[in-house]
Amino acid sequence: MEGPLQTFVHVCHENGQWMSRLPEKLWDIPLYNLALPGSHDTMTYCLDKSSAVSVNESKLVKFLNKCLPCIVRPIIMKWSITQVLTVTEQLEAGVRYLDFRIAHKANDPSMNLYFVHMVYTTVTVQDILWEILRWLETHPQEVVIIACRNFDGLTKRLHNHLVACIKEIFQCKLCPRNVVPTLRTMWHLGHQVIVSYEEELELEKHCELWPPIPYWWGNKTSTRALIRYLERMKRMGRPGKFFVAGINLTENLRYILVHPFGSLKKLTLQSLPCLKIWIKQQNPGPKKKCINIIAGDFIGNNDFVKDVIELNTKINTPLHCQSELEQIAFHSQLPNL
Repeated sequence: MEGPLQTFVHVCHENGQWMSRLPEKLWDIPLYNLALPGSHDTMTYCLDKSSAVSVNESKLVKFLNKCLPCIVRPIIMKWSITQVLTVTEQLEAGVRYLDFRIAHKANDPSMNLYFVHMVYTTVTVQDILWEILRWLETHPQEVVIIACRNFDGLTKRLHNHLVACIKEIFQCKLCPRNVVPTLRTMWHLGHQVIVSYEEELELEKHCELWPPIPYWWGNKTSTRALIRYLERMKRMGRPGKFFVAGINLTENLRYILVHPFGSLKKLTLQSLPCLKIWIKQQNPGPKKKCINIIAGDFIGNNDFVKDVIELNTKINTPLHCQSELEQIAFHSQLPNL
């Protein structure tokens, strides 16, 4: 155990400064034309086992959790946790896109905001934003994209509070949306944070907030089906700016019932070898079939972050997204799943 753990920590440390180590020829390319590693449901490593179930969950889940908590709660936890590394560890590992599902607890009179994935986290949003700031201050040439999403239970007052916290904490590190976000420009201006925000009224009021970042979510339990979905989205063409290709598999009730001893971690780990092949076939860039952010679950496994970062070396040669021959070669490497 000791050897692999030491190797893993070493790899994480190397990736902590990867943006600052990119060759100068990439400094003037917008970040939405580079390959960026991301984490899906970033904050699920600190879900609260004693928390109430989210108000947005189905009545059936709430009922079962209330009647059979000793059985249902462990199942919820097994299928809700998507990450085991803390946010600082994820950043140090090289993740540059953070997927924040933000919520306010029902019947909570305070202004405290949490993260949510079926249940709420033990930490508040404000505490995590300060943690990110502390990391950025020791990594002055790294840029982080924070996607603020979902907003379960947030009123207009709570939105105002959240945006005020974001602006107070990051201040001049926030990159306004009228800036073309190349590394050279952001380093020159001292910007390190891009915040996308899924609430149109707040976007209209604050130039520091970026529009929602499209997320290609396959909603699949099968690796092969997920890859087919991602390839179909690529054929339709990438968005013009930031977007995410999600390589995260998603369980459903039928899958959970058929796999009573399974978990999201088991489902993810068995998919990684095939997804690793797919990742290595991708190309960053502005062309129709190119990728930008690739986000996954359990990002510390199987060299996921390293593989995504290394895609940027392809920009040194004339960009070409996959030809028909590359597609055939890729699919021939996939085992039957």
